[in-house]
Amino acid sequence: MQSRAWIDEQGGIVISDNCCAAAGLKPGDKLIVEVVGEGELRLRTPKQAIKEAQRIVARYSSGRDLVAELIAERREEAKRE
Repeated sequence: MQSRAWIDEQGGIVISDNCCAAAGLKPGDKLIVEVVGEGELRLRTPKQAIKEAQRIVARYSSGRDLVAELIAERREEAKRE
């Protein structure tokens, strides 16, 4: 989907209703704005950003329980102290 947006007098970005609806955004939602190229921005909710981070970590964890590994490492360190 493609639509036009504009920057209002207060510096806010105004996005069309149909684009917001397609992206699942509602008035008042908080967004993370990331510059991804010259004149290009990526807008996502914090929840979407967290899900993406989890997908990235899952690719490299190979089903391992990283939290359990970290706790075990810390316990071993504590025993040595």
